[in-house]
Amino acid sequence: MVNRTRSSSIMLQGTGSDVGKTVLVAGLCRLASRKGLTVRPFKPQNMSNNAAVAEVPLADGSGGEIGRAQWLQALACGVPSSVDMNPVLLKPQSETGSQIVVQGKVWGAARGRDYQKIKPQLMDAVLESYGRLKSQCDLVIVEGAGSPGEINLRAGDIANMGFATAAKVPVVLVGDIDRGGVIASLVGTHTILPAEDRAMIKGYLINKFRGDLSLFDDGLAHISQFTGWPSFGVVPYLAGVGRLPAEDSVALERPADQQKGSHIVVVPVLSRIANFDDLDPLKMEPGIELVFVRPGDVWPQNARLVVLPGSKSTIADLNQFKALGWDVELLNHVGRGGHVLGICGGFQMLGRSVRDPDGIEGNQREAEGVGILDLETVLVPQKTVLNRQAVDAETQIPLSGYEIHMGRTSGPDTERPMIHLDGRGDGAISSDGRVRGSYLHGLFASDRWRRHYLGGIGIDGSDLNYREAVEHALDDLADQLEQVIDPAIFDIRV
Repeated sequence: MVNRTRSSSIMLQGTGSDVGKTVLVAGLCRLASRKGLTVRPFKPQNMSNNAAVAEVPLADGSGGEIGRAQWLQALACGVPSSVDMNPVLLKPQSETGSQIVVQGKVWGAARGRDYQKIKPQLMDAVLESYGRLKSQCDLVIVEGAGSPGEINLRAGDIANMGFATAAKVPVVLVGDIDRGGVIASLVGTHTILPAEDRAMIKGYLINKFRGDLSLFDDGLAHISQFTGWPSFGVVPYLAGVGRLPAEDSVALERPADQQKGSHIVVVPVLSRIANFDDLDPLKMEPGIELVFVRPGDVWPQNARLVVLPGSKSTIADLNQFKALGWDVELLNHVGRGGHVLGICGGFQMLGRSVRDPDGIEGNQREAEGVGILDLETVLVPQKTVLNRQAVDAETQIPLSGYEIHMGRTSGPDTERPMIHLDGRGDGAISSDGRVRGSYLHGLFASDRWRRHYLGGIGIDGSDLNYREAVEHALDDLADQLEQVIDPAIFDIRV
């Protein structure tokens, strides 16, 4: 048991994006909580289209959005997720612009250059949320975004040193040795930071190390010699990370080793793919080989199922889908007797049309859909953000998930709903039963429903308990970190 006389905080910042901060924070959250601390995760600003609905409802009873990574980190702490854990969420809608979610609610939208002017206005919300979390626990473990070395973005910063200096939170800098150049990245960050920011860094971690650690002894000595920072540990490459939900689409660019199975499930990867962690339970099914198809790839001709995931910009992704000729591939797949499941934006694409009369997604007001479901979607300004309990419309098997969308879908095929939510139908099923769609994210995490659905399309599902598997992965992560990280990391003070 660890005794605390006052709450404290530590912040993990990285020498770059995708150095493993999210996983390390989750592991440290689980490790600290097992040591008897009450812990909360916090990320001031996140950019991701993998969103979750916070389990703690907003004051008006509605749901609020946070990054899926903070949902996972809350799970690691053993506490319900809240919007305070990620007060600013940026959801990319185009190559240059994002929707801005503040404390769970849509606040506005901005292009990157404009957001740099806006973000100082959001510091009050960031500090307010942080203060509430700090009052609830012994320890707040904070995750930065990108790198503090991006000194061109330092003015008005709320994600890294701007937050750390304002909230007086000590920083541990994380370097990724797997990508190479870790000594230069750590020493270089030390060199270019202004003195006030440099003073916030109390040490560093090396992440994703492979091989004989003794071969890096001189490297550690050089880093400490140049920076004066102590090492809090060298973390090995953690193979079990693939069992945890991924934070963003970077994971799709460098996918973890995928098991081979006797049944192929195809996932088309479009530019604005969202909430693709819906697919994680399928990755764990031993009989399934999940194939992510990217532009230029050949679609497997023997796929049993095609899953169209969510999208942050349905019309733009629909245009890309058709431009790549994937609508023809999908129709051929159905013609061969294959099955299709569309989730949220993927569901919308399967219909005859998607209309955007208010220009929510951009200037294009209507797009023709793939047309394998007889329905149409109208995008509306009101956003649905709710955790849900549902039942399968055909079998009454219970399942749970969440809704995050801005569309309303109607048409003849919706008279055959896929599920029932609060007594009303949701989604649609084609007349032959092989094409289905729903707005509900998280379908496959409901173990009984997943086994039933897979069995209905000729895939033998396993006895996988998905939530239990994630919990085991978090425990394994904490076990490994406990072996290599200096416990003094939990007692750093400014």
